Amino acid sequence: MEETNLRKRKEEKQSIQNNEPKATNLQKEVGLIGGISMIVGTIIGSGIFISPKSVLSNTEAVGPCLIIWAACGILATLGALCFAELGTMITKSGGEYPYLMEAFGPIPAYLFSWTSLVVMKPTSFAIICLSFSQYASAPFYSGCEPPQIVVKCLAAAAILLIVTVNALSVRLGSYVQNVFTAAKLVIVAIIIISGLVFLAQGKTKNFENSFEGAKVSVGALSLAFYNGLWAYDGWNQLNYITEELRNPFRNLPLSIIIGIPLVTVCYILMNVSYFTVMTTTELLQSQAVAVTFGDRVLYPASWVVPLFVAFSTIGAANGTCFTAGRLIYVAGREGHMLKVLSYISVRRLTPAPAIIFYGIIATIYIIPGDINSLVNYFSFAAWLFYGLTILGLIVMRFTRKELERPIKVPIFIPILVTFIAVFLVLAPIISEPKWEYLYCVLFILSGLIFYFLFVYYKFGWVQRISKPITMHLQMLMEVVPPEQELA
Repeated sequence: MEETNLRKRKEEKQSIQNNEPKATNLQKEVGLIGGISMIVGTIIGSGIFISPKSVLSNTEAVGPCLIIWAACGILATLGALCFAELGTMITKSGGEYPYLMEAFGPIPAYLFSWTSLVVMKPTSFAIICLSFSQYASAPFYSGCEPPQIVVKCLAAAAILLIVTVNALSVRLGSYVQNVFTAAKLVIVAIIIISGLVFLAQGKTKNFENSFEGAKVSVGALSLAFYNGLWAYDGWNQLNYITEELRNPFRNLPLSIIIGIPLVTVCYILMNVSYFTVMTTTELLQSQAVAVTFGDRVLYPASWVVPLFVAFSTIGAANGTCFTAGRLIYVAGREGHMLKVLSYISVRRLTPAPAIIFYGIIATIYIIPGDINSLVNYFSFAAWLFYGLTILGLIVMRFTRKELERPIKVPIFIPILVTFIAVFLVLAPIISEPKWEYLYCVLFILSGLIFYFLFVYYKFGWVQRISKPITMHLQMLMEVVPPEQELA
């Protein structure tokens, strides 16, 4: 009997020892279905319900418009395949950050994290939540615009809810993503099936002479690509949570190969559906394309459209928060952000400080009246870093030959994507130069000041200020450094 009790105590002790690392490491909770849902759920947000108007305004014809949507899908797939090689070669969360670190060193990686964390990702998160609040409040203000204070308060509430869910549990965040992905696929299916029914009834008038009056200038095409690619934004999101993927060598490329082509087919069919009931002029005059489509096709059940578009946007916002929190976590772990941002919740096993920080910055961006123009100018910065990251893949083929590559894409793919990224960055500047592009570049380079002051030289007075702040935040939030820092 005594031996049995002793054996039980040993087993319990061994169990506790085996479970210790779980408290201080990100857990592998995301499988293949979760990965596909993350890609589909993050890409299909507010973009497909807003961008068709912008793409059409830059092409001015149905044919080129549909070609742009298909080309954007192909580009997103090629870019994601390059990221799949990077993600299985360097299995660290944080997306472009660890890849730029390995390829070019800390300065480009820091500039990416600086630009992403302070402007690009929080602004995108804020705009998605604002889109959600506009669609969610629209049924209560029939015939007029919802008050700005209502829209902004609802957007702030959405950010608070999403941040809370993702800070509480990785599994809960992934589950919420799966649920909203299913909901948004319902509205996508409704629009596509309705459009196909109209096509079967012979409503193809808007597709006749589909290339007539098309714009073919470099500037117009580049802006059309910008708007189309905005709707595809999120194709690289799974690389931000590589450390939380089960069997990433299999599930990362499979999620990409299944997820992005699925989104591309949906986008093309949705645009076809729009054109079955609206002429190009009517689509350009529409304030919200999907709502106009719903009013013409689904009345009196047209309320379904804004409801499910709200589900779609909240799902995209959840996916963005889930992945961007990991970028902040990795940047903090590398010493490029406040150290406390790399800490993990003891109780919840999530990078809670990073997610909360991200939510606070996004909430600040809700306050200004119009931030859409800011996002447009910073979208070219996003493709600057996409191009630089994929260039890093080409560079590491020669400088880091010793790294294991479970997935190895043909070299012409990263070369092609790099050239396209250069075109997307330079074409809008050359075709329509604006001071805002210069301001954007200067803002990116201003990150060097913070890098040398707080990261490279690490002045003593900075450490004396940050250390007690970190200690108090650690006790308040019950967070600890990752296991590898303690080892």
